Amino acid sequence: MSESTAATDDRRAPDERRSTDECTLCGLPTGDAPVTDGDVDGGYCCRGCLEIARTLDDVEAADADEVRSERKTGTENAPEDADHTYLAVDGMHCATCETFIESTAADADGVYGADASYATDMLRVAHDADTDLEDVRRVLDRYGYGVGDPDDTDEERTDTQLVRFLIGGGVFGMMVMMWYVLFLYPSYLGFEPLVDLGGFDGLYLFGNVWLMSSIVLFYTGYPILRGAVVSLRAGQPNMDLLVSLAAVSSYCYSAVAVLVGGTHVYFDVTVTIVIVVTIGNYYEDRIKQRATSGLSELTSAHVDDATRIIEDDDHETVPVEDLVSGDRVLVRPGERVPVDGTVVDGSAAIDESLITGESIPKTRRSGDPVLGGTIASDNPIVVEVGTDATSTLDRLVERLWQIQSSRSGIQRLADKLATLFVPTVLVLAVVTTGYHLVTGSTVATALLTGLTVLIVSCPCALGLATPLAVASGIREAADRGIVVASDAVFESVPDADVVVFDKTGTLTDGAMTVRDIVVNDDADDTDADAVLARAGALERFSAHPIAAAIADAAEETLDAEDVETHDRGVTGVVDGEQVVVGHPSLVESRGVALTLSDESTMADARNAGRVPVVVAWGGRVRGVIVVGDTPRPEWETAVAAIGGDRDVVILTGDDERAVSRFRADPNVSEVFAGVPPQAKRETIERLKSRGTVAMVGDGSNDALALAAADIGIALGSGTDLAGDAADAVLVRNDLDAVPEVFAVARGTNRRLRRNLGWAFLYNAVAVPLAVFGLLNPLFAAVAMGTSSLIVVVNSARSLD
Repeated sequence: MSESTAATDDRRAPDERRSTDECTLCGLPTGDAPVTDGDVDGGYCCRGCLEIARTLDDVEAADADEVRSERKTGTENAPEDADHTYLAVDGMHCATCETFIESTAADADGVYGADASYATDMLRVAHDADTDLEDVRRVLDRYGYGVGDPDDTDEERTDTQLVRFLIGGGVFGMMVMMWYVLFLYPSYLGFEPLVDLGGFDGLYLFGNVWLMSSIVLFYTGYPILRGAVVSLRAGQPNMDLLVSLAAVSSYCYSAVAVLVGGTHVYFDVTVTIVIVVTIGNYYEDRIKQRATSGLSELTSAHVDDATRIIEDDDHETVPVEDLVSGDRVLVRPGERVPVDGTVVDGSAAIDESLITGESIPKTRRSGDPVLGGTIASDNPIVVEVGTDATSTLDRLVERLWQIQSSRSGIQRLADKLATLFVPTVLVLAVVTTGYHLVTGSTVATALLTGLTVLIVSCPCALGLATPLAVASGIREAADRGIVVASDAVFESVPDADVVVFDKTGTLTDGAMTVRDIVVNDDADDTDADAVLARAGALERFSAHPIAAAIADAAEETLDAEDVETHDRGVTGVVDGEQVVVGHPSLVESRGVALTLSDESTMADARNAGRVPVVVAWGGRVRGVIVVGDTPRPEWETAVAAIGGDRDVVILTGDDERAVSRFRADPNVSEVFAGVPPQAKRETIERLKSRGTVAMVGDGSNDALALAAADIGIALGSGTDLAGDAADAVLVRNDLDAVPEVFAVARGTNRRLRRNLGWAFLYNAVAVPLAVFGLLNPLFAAVAMGTSSLIVVVNSARSLD
């Protein structure tokens, strides 16, 4: 997936970073007449952004430098015409990998910079349009990182991990431990060995153990060894380095012991370390796999080519990157608008749901602005390319990447600790070895003591603490109908202070249907079925979603003749009568007067957040069909259960009138209507000043807000992008499951903290014992295994 973006630098305060023709809050174009208010500074693209600024004007959104404080932004200085390609990277499991991959990719010819995201296993490369990224793929592949397209499935990657674990750990690892249990451990504990360890049988036994341990270390443990090498090259010691040193040291010591005729070998330590850490890494990788396709829906909607109009109305197909301000492009019905611009010819119902979240398409005519990524539903239009020749859709992709890749993940805590813990342990092991040599111990004893320090310090319990607790939390959530897509659910403070709900598709069912048919009081010879049948006969010829809802509701099929579609409705002959269906202005333009009763019916519909469609024939209005979506039956109980100590906020791209029923609920603290996706994200950032923020949504337009929130929750009926951007997905598609998310998060968070507490307590006790020579490598391995077992048992317990 490659796309050109020209995202602006977003690191300044909102009021400082917007130009005069951009919304002060979200950055969308404001046109020639921005929405302003004397009480609020700046100009805004819509009333929704202005109201958010008015309500939250004392809180600035989190500065992008702070949001991305953990990241190296290698692409931020790339030229504006640079291509940005997103790649999935297999094997990136710590912050050190990020640094190494970024620097390696940036060194390739034609690459301006690269950003790696450990949180999503993604790499974004800014490069020249003519640059082939095969060199980047080849170099990273040489270091063991698999590079592929984010749209590819994870099946091959998962199979490789599973085979590596089963062959190395399940087969050869168990064979090594069987040799130890039957022959070596009894002799180490003082029992008579079953075979002569000093003879040919012993040589055969040690040869088998050595060979199988080598397979476990160098095949199953390859990702760990690679991580250690990467950490050395990057100059950032990580847990892989310490694990590798412990595993390799015990392996090398045992190999030398076999060569010189020794019988005390510690291949079992190597096998135990590799298998235990591999299990932890496998759990973590499974959790992250869902995030690798996080940009799939938006990037699949990206427009690569446009139909540019040249002289004499001739057309030519050109790459979107070649469009310049002032070009005119043709957008046919069903096609996406390639870039932001202004309609100069024609009119069409524009579906903006992917961008703005508004469920009802808006009719755009000559002179009206349109956003890149929106769809012309019913008619062709000609669009003049805007000043920057950029797409709002591309800016959404860029922003979503920044938010998702900035997420730290719980395991980053271990990586930070590793920068201190690993060097400390290494120095301690060397000092311990040197001390025992100086004080008269034999070389073998001194080396064993130093090796014991490394083994006992091996962070297996620390490495398992997070993934096992998270895996158990995921299992508990699944039992409750919740799919956990990111460990951020358990990392963030579970007790959210603010819960933000999207409206359309979340608090409502999101489907446009006929909600009511009001027959005119004066139409004594007409009933609701006749009104719906004649309207449906004409609406079949329109591609508008509201027309489709009416056509679907009409059970009786009538024939229509001389049908004409208009900007705001349809006209035609049905049963010998000239029928008009659509907006009141279309009906009035046909010489049909609206009565006070009609006006009242339409006002009631609009106040309820629905759309009135007027049906007239015979020179008068026969009825009004009311179309809209319906609130979910459980929305009030869910909001009541979540409210109380928390603020409940509703964000929607729909009109203010569509949320009146929600504003009246006593458990709803605030409602913001007419809010575009960028403003949703900015609102979330401002609401964070009140504490931890959870966002509940379902649509692609909610993805930015879901990703920016401390906890993002998506409904199972929502779009793929919403699910990918969220931290949890409700499989039951039931709002009553939202409180369960917080319950699981709280319990898992407690379990995780206990695991980490035990892991650090173990090291605090075991390391001093090893330093003073009170442990040997075997008991160190047993202690290490015991601490890991305690973590496993704690993780397996039911949530409390």
